[in-house]
Amino acid sequence: MRLRAFVDQLAWRLEGARADARRALRLAWYRADKEAMAFALMIGAVLVVFGFALHAVFERHAHTQALARDLERKNLHCLALNVYHEARGEPAAGQYAVAEVTMNRLASSRYPDSVCAVVHEKRWDEIRKRYVGAFSWTEFYSVPEPEGQAWEFAQKVAEDVYHRRVEPRVEGATFYHATYIRPSWASKQTRIARIGRHVFYR
Repeated sequence: MRLRAFVDQLAWRLEGARADARRALRLAWYRADKEAMAFALMIGAVLVVFGFALHAVFERHAHTQALARDLERKNLHCLALNVYHEARGEPAAGQYAVAEVTMNRLASSRYPDSVCAVVHEKRWDEIRKRYVGAFSWTEFYSVPEPEGQAWEFAQKVAEDVYHRRVEPRVEGATFYHATYIRPSWASKQTRIARIGRHVFYR
């Protein structure tokens, strides 16, 4: 009887010790698992935030590039229109010179800050008592649609001058007029060249 009681008591104690060990292991595993989970969640949150930030940067960069491409397209179109309507039929050098005058004005602080604004600029004329266009064709209510080889060449001239692919022909020039007129402002400017039917000044 005593031996059986001793064995029963020993078994009970072993079972208790085993249960204590299991609880300790579960507690240790639970704590370790929570720390690992918290660390994993923290890393995941950082990666998500970084991913959103990176996506926003790329989106902003793509948007900026799209705006720049659109602005360049508009500038080139306006520059080509100015060459076409102001110098169509002039020798190639004269067409390049007209494009240069347009871009020289863009580079000057005295004029607007986009090609299209330079081309379509109007200023008050005290003599005529009205706003007058910087380039004569912009004063017309309607102009012919550009077409044919003349339009293709005007676009080439615009791209060459806009991207500075050619040497300047009338460096620094911001004015010109047709040879058959004598504007009052010409005497106040420095004449630098006559090309075709235009005289250029800086």
